[in-house]
Amino acid sequence: MSDNPNVIVFFTDQQRWDTVGAHGNPMDLTPNFDRLAQEGTFVRNSFTCQPVCAPARAILQTGRYPTTTGCYRNAIPLPQDERTLAHHFKDAGYETAYMGKWHLASRDPVPREQRGGYENWLAANVLEFTSYAYDTVVYNEDEEAVRLPGYRVDALTDAAIRYLDRERDNPFFLFLSFLEPHHQNQTDDYPAPLGYEERLSKKLKLPRDLEALGGTSEAHFAGYMGMIARLDEAFGRLVDALHSLKLLDNTIILFTSDHGCHFKTRNREYKRSCHEASIRVPTLLHGPGFNGNGAFEGLTSIIDLPPTLLQAAGLPVPPVMQGRSVLSRSGGDAEEMDDVFIQVSEDHVGRALRTRRWKYEVVAPEANGWDDMAGTSYVEAHLYDLENDPSELDDLVASPGHADIRAQLCERLVQRMVAAGEPAPDIAPAGQPAAQG
Repeated sequence: MSDNPNVIVFFTDQQRWDTVGAHGNPMDLTPNFDRLAQEGTFVRNSFTCQPVCAPARAILQTGRYPTTTGCYRNAIPLPQDERTLAHHFKDAGYETAYMGKWHLASRDPVPREQRGGYENWLAANVLEFTSYAYDTVVYNEDEEAVRLPGYRVDALTDAAIRYLDRERDNPFFLFLSFLEPHHQNQTDDYPAPLGYEERLSKKLKLPRDLEALGGTSEAHFAGYMGMIARLDEAFGRLVDALHSLKLLDNTIILFTSDHGCHFKTRNREYKRSCHEASIRVPTLLHGPGFNGNGAFEGLTSIIDLPPTLLQAAGLPVPPVMQGRSVLSRSGGDAEEMDDVFIQVSEDHVGRALRTRRWKYEVVAPEANGWDDMAGTSYVEAHLYDLENDPSELDDLVASPGHADIRAQLCERLVQRMVAAGEPAPDIAPAGQPAAQG
């Protein structure tokens, strides 16, 4: 048996950062996340760099920006020559497994050549269209439909626990990908486990942005939080199973999400914006190399998580990965490049920079968010002072008193775009027409 640690990714879909107690949520629905965040490494400032399902998943599999892999929007399969975490772990002797939502293939069932190198397979490409809250259908390695009993979160967690309880000679890398707390597309609702929505609606506390802007939160937030409560219970059951099987001390656990949810307050749906509700996610790392470290305070993108997992497992980080391991950012070095670069697609073509204090976005008015991977000319669209306006209710993009800070942020954003492999764009001030490309 190898001495390398096992690795599990517990991956939720569309979970806001402020839904967990570790970030101050007062509803006490995530005791398991909160406990492991305290025991391990709580990544306090964690962000997606693409608030759309498939692009975010491509990032977490490859450690590369969507404009590098070409998966800049939904419905673009991951190119088969892209090397994923599964390839890197398999090359190091790991057994690899994927369960749940994939969203990086061209169809369901997912053909073997589009599974990103994962060997053990119990998944659906678009789980929201193959299943409902109490009717979970996924596909096995032979493309056979498998119906799993129970609430969808529990059905997948049960399958994962059965996978853990196997005799094996090599360490494993398990990627467990839930649909929750994403809405059920066909019905546009957030179906919590039976009784949860009713119970939680009595003690509901909306975040400040939703209190101010509303959106669909009055109808949906209780169900959304009910889904998160059950996810946390499932997370606890998975950790209990690892403890029971004497695997916990030698297993690295990553908990994170692909993006957040703004409940139709910033555009006509739930994400695809530069706002904190869309881009900030809950993240922790637990296990060898992470326990007892306390909170990591550096600004971190999900593009930094693939190299973090590889380094933590003692494996080399490929130079083609465009993120930087959390483990390599310690001490004073943690402040280096302390900002996050964000690419937005589908709703619009946007590029944003999130620093400690500022949120700055530019958009390409002539580009189509579905058809165009990037623009050639952009216009300033948003500027928020997160120190004084954490809910992003006061847009300063046209404020004359903030012209200097916009110029500084614009320069840094262009640097980040070029570093990600994009051409340097023209960026016009707010209210002025973009340069004609």
